[in-house]
Amino acid sequence: MDADYWSFESCLAEQARLPCTLKLDVEGHGHLLGANESDLHVGAKVSIPMWLAPTLILNDWLDFNIPPPFMQRVKRALNANARSVRLSTLVGNGGEWYGFGKLVADVLEESQAKELQAVLLTTFKERFVDLMDQAQHFGGIPSSAGADSMGDTGADFREGLEMTERELFLLAQESAKAVRLWYESTDRKEH
Repeated sequence: MDADYWSFESCLAEQARLPCTLKLDVEGHGHLLGANESDLHVGAKVSIPMWLAPTLILNDWLDFNIPPPFMQRVKRALNANARSVRLSTLVGNGGEWYGFGKLVADVLEESQAKELQAVLLTTFKERFVDLMDQAQHFGGIPSSAGADSMGDTGADFREGLEMTERELFLLAQESAKAVRLWYESTDRKEH
């Protein structure tokens, strides 16, 4: 995912919220973060959008906490069986888990960033084979046997996919459909 102004996926990832702790008092702006008081004090827990985090963290105005979608509990589940984790439920706003993870890694210290990047890459690699297999399977089902009798083929599988994975799944499924239609339309008797 590129940090592109025009990218829908980038916008969704940047809207995800980060848990942080203030390192200084902020007078008169408590209402901006949904606080009951007008002032925010040192040690107050706040949740800020990802697009705002790098500036505030680099200026040492707040401490950054690794968000729940990348905590040890999730890492253990991914290590056990990455294909069984429903990445779509880990991050709101359409489930841009990989994009959000990349943005989080950008503000982490180098050792933590490398660890998170390794988790993202390993997870993607492990899930990609299953994703392509399922896309080819559901794309190869003729429409008379697929969508009419079983509902939207692949919908249950797609529900657990993260947004980037879902896009790849749909592209691979359409490709498999196109190949099947081409194969069915050729005259195999001439060859």
